[in-house]
Amino acid sequence: MKGNIYPVDGGFRVRYGRHIQKRFRSLEEAERFLTGIRFKDDEGTLDARDYASENPLSFETQAERWLATKDCSTSHKRNLTYWLGLAADRWGDRNVKTISFGDIEDFIRDQPVGNKTKAEMVNCLSQFFRWLEKREGIQPPEMPVVEYTLGWREIIDLTTQQRILDEVQRIAPTRIWIGIKWLATYVSIRPNEMRQLRERDINVNGMLVCRPATTKERKPKLVPMTDEDIALVRSLPKGLPDLYFFRREQGRGVHGVGKQIGVAAFYHWWVRACRNLGIKGVDLYGGTRHSSATAMAEFFTKDELREHGTMHGTNKAFERYFQREHAPSREIYNQIRLSRSRPDDTKTSAK
Repeated sequence: MKGNIYPVDGGFRVRYGRHIQKRFRSLEEAERFLTGIRFKDDEGTLDARDYASENPLSFETQAERWLATKDCSTSHKRNLTYWLGLAADRWGDRNVKTISFGDIEDFIRDQPVGNKTKAEMVNCLSQFFRWLEKREGIQPPEMPVVEYTLGWREIIDLTTQQRILDEVQRIAPTRIWIGIKWLATYVSIRPNEMRQLRERDINVNGMLVCRPATTKERKPKLVPMTDEDIALVRSLPKGLPDLYFFRREQGRGVHGVGKQIGVAAFYHWWVRACRNLGIKGVDLYGGTRHSSATAMAEFFTKDELREHGTMHGTNKAFERYFQREHAPSREIYNQIRLSRSRPDDTKTSAK
């Protein structure tokens, strides 16, 4: 029969084929193990990886391999790493094939976080196990469902938004004001995507080019500018192509002139302007992107806003630089600008 038991110092060694070897202290243990291996081989369920000394199918090993394949934003990668780290603390060297629905449900339930974060953790584990199925042929466990309700985000009308933008222009550095103004106009761009723009990313056709490495979806995002903003950019001193467009205009050392603005710069000046005006409870995201997109629902359909306004799921390849293809987007952004400056008149004319 296949497989043998050999006496060694201090016990016995089972050898089965070329890949399975295991030591035991007693002959009884070795015989029991060998019998189990032969049974699994006969029924066609034997997987030599389950018995390898380096434990290649351990949760921790496979989680590290999966994370190495992920090409996503720095913040998202940080979250995935943290969540899988928590799971590795619980399951460690455990064979991934033995992790069940109940194990995952218990793990998620025990986390001291809100349901939204729990749902994101479940999604992380779901992606991991789907990858395992493709890579190793391991059937993924069923995933628990975590219900949650999104938190409420305050929005404002565009007249109030314009008051805040005017205050930002009064108190903040010019490029900070431009960045916040653009966040309130080009609702397809997130704050950190805006911050990552370089001089070369504002092209001669009047396009803001968010490159794949800077977007959450890891896809290019081309955003047409209004004529007003094209003229505004042309009025500024032109920097070298690799310089960040949103850069410091004063400072020293690592925070000196020409360096990229900080992660919280837009938020800081937005909050400061709101405080000056006595406006409370409106954050940067809600007061710019969400407020503008909500206001545009009066002038455009949901599909028009999704495809040409917020651009969720419709990023195009870099070669699409023809302005005629972006006319609907430019119309939406122009309407946002007009609605901030003449809300009553534009509402009447749009109808």
